[in-house]
Amino acid sequence: MIRFSFVSITSAAALAFSAAALAADTAPVYPGDPAKGEPIAVAVCGACHGPDGNSPTSANPKIAGQHAAYLFKQMMDFKAGPDGKAARVNPIMNGMIAAFNEEQMKDFAAYFASKKKAGEAVRNRDAIALGQKLYRAGDASKGLPACAGCHGPTGAGIPAQYPRIAGQFAEYTEAQLRAFRTGERANDPNRMMRMIAERMTDAEIRAVSDYLAGLH
Repeated sequence: MIRFSFVSITSAAALAFSAAALAADTAPVYPGDPAKGEPIAVAVCGACHGPDGNSPTSANPKIAGQHAAYLFKQMMDFKAGPDGKAARVNPIMNGMIAAFNEEQMKDFAAYFASKKKAGEAVRNRDAIALGQKLYRAGDASKGLPACAGCHGPTGAGIPAQYPRIAGQFAEYTEAQLRAFRTGERANDPNRMMRMIAERMTDAEIRAVSDYLAGLH
């Protein structure tokens, strides 16, 4: 099994990442109390995501160590608005989050953000080169930007715009990219992820997802 430690990225990706980092400086703060969030987070969220946010199954994402601001945004997206519709549709999550208010969700987010994510490892060695190339440099021939441009050289992301994606289950990352490609998931600002995923083949999605599992 292989894990990656990223050292360098292309100049274009580095510039994009720097610009995103500067934008993050003005992102709103999402305070939360990990201690207040822990009891319900462990009892309710922990059933699927693990008591410390390290999900026991790839069907549910690891949320340990994720940016609190990003977690809060996703919970808000799962919650139905005044029109009864949610920005992100998932029957389980839509139902689970309905009972909680914003303060509670901020506390849940702060709790899971305080935990350490357990990493994964690459399973398909044959896909390493393709996954690494796409993550670091993208594919200019079809307008596919480098993933590192927004998610950072080590996959650490930027709160609250871009999530931490390093060490995530390859199966989960692949499922989300496919959902963005089909439009099943549509809570990405300015259609950013949908436009990227639409340019990716099945093989490229699998390669990037597998590469990210081993990135740290």
